[in-house]
Parts: sequence; C-alpha cells; structure tokens
Amino acid sequence: MTNSDTNANAYELPANLEATLRSIADRHSTELLEISHKIHARPELRFTETYAASLLVDVLDREGFTTEVGVAGLPTAFLGSFGSADDGPTVAIFLEYDALEEIGHACGHNVIAAIGLGAALTVKQWMDEENLRIGKLVVVGSPGEEGGGGKNYLIDSGRLDNIDVAMMMHPEGENLASMATLGRVSLDFEFTGRAAHAAVSPERGINALDSAVLTLNAIGLLRQQLPSDVRVHAIVIDGGEAPNIIPERSVVRVSFRAPDSQFLVEHLQPRIENCAKGAALATGATVSIKQESPTYAAMQPNPVLGAIVEANFTRVGRTSNPQRAEAFPGSTDMGNVSQIIPSIHPCIEFVPGLGMHTREATSVAGGPDADKALLDGTLILAMTAAQVFATPGVLDAVKDSFVEGVRIGI
Repeated sequence: MTNSDTNANAYELPANLEATLRSIADRHSTELLEISHKIHARPELRFTETYAASLLVDVLDREGFTTEVGVAGLPTAFLGSFGSADDGPTVAIFLEYDALEEIGHACGHNVIAAIGLGAALTVKQWMDEENLRIGKLVVVGSPGEEGGGGKNYLIDSGRLDNIDVAMMMHPEGENLASMATLGRVSLDFEFTGRAAHAAVSPERGINALDSAVLTLNAIGLLRQQLPSDVRVHAIVIDGGEAPNIIPERSVVRVSFRAPDSQFLVEHLQPRIENCAKGAALATGATVSIKQESPTYAAMQPNPVLGAIVEANFTRVGRTSNPQRAEAFPGSTDMGNVSQIIPSIHPCIEFVPGLGMHTREATSVAGGPDADKALLDGTLILAMTAAQVFATPGVLDAVKDSFVEGVRIGI
C-alpha cells in the first residue's frame, strides 16, 4: 500500500484544531530556533551528547513532562512523558542530536531535535489547554544515530514496547512525506597471519593482507549473484606495517545494505562472512568477525501515517515528492523502530538538491533555510500526532496497515 492508496481526506484536521496548534507552535518558535542554533554550535559525537541532552531535558522538565535520563544504560538517552495510556494511544516523537566527525551537524540533527521538541510541546500544551485526557505523549531522546544504533538499545531495554505510533522528521534536499530505506550491517574482519622477512624468508610467513585481498575479490564476485538493490562496500583499514615484512595482521571493514531486513541478516550476512572465512582458509590465516556497529533495519513507513503527513505538508505550504519506487539507499536506526511499531520518518527540505553529510549541509543546518524547515516541521509533526490522538479511526487504520517485521536490537 502506498500513500496514494490511502484516503487522507478521511482524517481531516478540523480548522479550529489547526489554528490552535499553529498558535501554540508560534509561541515556542523563538526558543526552538535558539535551541537548534545552540546544538548546532556545539556538535557532539554519538553517545557523548551531554550538552544537547541536558538542554532538551531542561525544557521538558520546565514544561511539565515527567522525564527520565540515562535510559537503556545510555547516559544521553532520555524519555519525557505526559498523559496516560489508559486514556488513549501512546504516541512517541523521537529526537536525534548527535553530530558527525569533523563536519559537525551535516545531517541536521540539531533541527531534528528542535522539530521533535517543538511538536511535543505544541501537542502537550494543546492537551493541557483543552483539558484533554486522550492518551500518552512520549518524547524519546535517542542518541548515537550516526553509527551507534542508539534506538537499538532502547528496543532491547523494552522501553518502547508499549508505544502505538512512532514519528520523527529528518532534513533533506527534498520534501518526502514517506520514505523507505535500506537496512545495514557493518562488520570488521580481522585476519591474523605470521610475520616473516618478505625477501629472506617469505615462505615462513602467513600473509594476512592476502586474506584481505581475497576477501575483497570474493565480495566483488559475489555481487553478480546479489539483487540489484543490495549494496556492499568495503575498505582495508589495516594492511601491514612495512613492505619488507609479511603482514601478520589486516582488517577489512565492510558494510552491506538491503531493503529486506530478514534477507539482510539471515541470507546476505552469512554469505559476506563466508567470503572472509574462505579467504582465511585459503591463506592459512585465522579470522575474527566483529560487528562494527548495531544492525540498522530497513525503514518501513506506515502508509496511513504517510498519507496524513503528506496532507500536513500541504497545510504548511510544502509539496511532498512521491514516495520512491525503490528504497532510499541510506540507513537509519529508526528503521529498527518501524519494524516493530507503526512509524513515519518524513524528510523536510532545507535547500533543493542539498546533499547531506557535507560541509555545505553543516552550514545550511545553522541558517535561515533550516530555521524555516524547523518551524514547518514542528507544525507537520504536531498536526500528525494530534490527528492520531483526536481523530476517530486513525489509530485503527494505522494498526491495520502495519505488518510487523524483524525485531533487531543490539
């Protein structure tokens, strides 16, 4: 089912509710922009986001959320909650706030954090002002998305088990109400051989670098037998110390991606690992296989939520591009959430065609184009969450269109 197959008009947003949400969001706009700029100015890498997490939790505390810091054993993970699941659905809004090595907030996580915070504050204040007891709103501070798989730890901890709907918004070079992604596994193959003088006694050595070369060749040959939407990329991160010494150690780091999470972990991963095992056998080396980071499952967007988000893009004056026929070739740990909870992960445009994870993106993420996306994104997520809470039939439709996938933690 795609967004076009789902009748978003069946879940219209009443004009008075839209006006209320707009008014509330506008009251928070100045502070949200300040928070985004502060996080942008102090980039912190995965699982070290102490400044950003503290900044966000302080606001949630002040605004009457019940907060918990250090969730799932992660010092910079947090939960903020308001309301009761006894009164209706539990809706979670996810915040990300880690940066990239060297180039800072080139993925715009400062804006992701501020959008999620703004949407949560807007919905909570609406529920407060209208004295509504219609469910539970949860703010999920999920650190370490950039390579750390922070949401995987939250899944394993069981703290996401009772959530009915999950959502977040990501900046991009286009507006996309709904987006599927590839799942990803990253492994290190560490080969151990035996050192020897490369000229005097090479026959005494076992060449660990040969194992690395054979692994890369085996992966290259394997690609012919893989589906066209699978991606495999590998580098040698250790290949020896000197050309006159037979390398006794080498390390290959490989990432591979696929749109089907079950295929990724049950079929593709064993075949990639066998490339390294066969290379070790052929050269006489030994190999140890270590997972470089938690597995990222493919993002499966909920079609009903996608249709609602698409209509809300229109309400703020944006036009969403159609969902791609093929999965976006990147990966996110929000995919792990989407496999077990009906989820949506729309993208909001900074600048048309902008490539993320670039220095240009870092600059844009702290400027006026990002500010505009932040304010629009806050409204889109707030309206979407309000519709899940308040519109009859939405939650049932969301659940009916959800197909549970693979549960992947750490």
